[in-house]
Amino acid sequence: MPSLPLHRRAVLTALTALTAGLSMTPVSAQAQAPTWPDKPIRIVVGFAPGGFTDVLARMVGQKLQERFGQAVIVDNKPGAAGTLGADLVAKAKPDGYTLLLGHSNSNSVAPALYPKLPYDVVRDFSPIVRLASTPMLLTVHPGLPAKDVPSFVALARSKPNGLTFASSGSGSAQHLGAARFMVATKTTMTHVPYKGSGQAIVDLLSGNVDLNFESPPNVLPHYKAGKLKVLAITSAKRSALLPDVPTLAEAGVPNAEVHQWFAVLGPAGMPPAIVQRLNTEINAILKLPETQEKINAQGGEIIGGTPKDFADFLVKDVAAWTKLVQEAGIQLD
Repeated sequence: MPSLPLHRRAVLTALTALTAGLSMTPVSAQAQAPTWPDKPIRIVVGFAPGGFTDVLARMVGQKLQERFGQAVIVDNKPGAAGTLGADLVAKAKPDGYTLLLGHSNSNSVAPALYPKLPYDVVRDFSPIVRLASTPMLLTVHPGLPAKDVPSFVALARSKPNGLTFASSGSGSAQHLGAARFMVATKTTMTHVPYKGSGQAIVDLLSGNVDLNFESPPNVLPHYKAGKLKVLAITSAKRSALLPDVPTLAEAGVPNAEVHQWFAVLGPAGMPPAIVQRLNTEINAILKLPETQEKINAQGGEIIGGTPKDFADFLVKDVAAWTKLVQEAGIQLD
């Protein structure tokens, strides 16, 4: 075979080298590009283990661990109605490795209750996705002479500040649920705050307090055992777990709807690609039958949606809670 002219051989050699280089570039770039996640992820929970916030964090964390192939660690940092944990995440590096299982208390109500809150609930977080919400149940001691909401309202009006309601702490969801009810019914009752739902339920069962606006998981076992009466639910529609229990609106008390919500957030400034990936994966987790069964069994309603959906909701929710706190004159004890 005759040899190619020198200049043609030089051109072919150059083209061969260029082609080889192009075929190797994507592999080399991919090998050198940073990947996420490449180390364990921490989900901070601002409450003690065992509550619904903690249950959701562990459930979502386990599923993310399976999908990412990286450990997902739940880190409980209880205190100040969840604000200690929220503050920790607000000040964390926004690299996607520190997340918050946020709660309406710490990430919506807090600005109205804590004048010196060390973080801004809108500016200092990256909203990722709302997971679920739970209503409250108007729960009374069986010895209270009220068989339904109208008779309960009449009793409360006949005894200004005479009825006592428990909560898991000043500014807690239970406290705020009762406050919204009192504003809606023009009644006044005496607040008895506790350091958690456990002792509040114990004292309600013993009759040391008259009532509590409490989450379904904490009430249902005692209600089914006949140890407590449930007069109404604070959601817009009845619960499948308690189909015979009316909503407050059905019972003649409009504008008293209350929900606790639970969500995943990160520090402000997280890379949009990481926010979107977390949102996509968690929305997929929320659609799993086992996830839906677990949340529904706790009286929860699954939400999901986009980061923008969450961000838009958050602004409105903060304003609504601020209005309620001002109307009810709520101050931390």
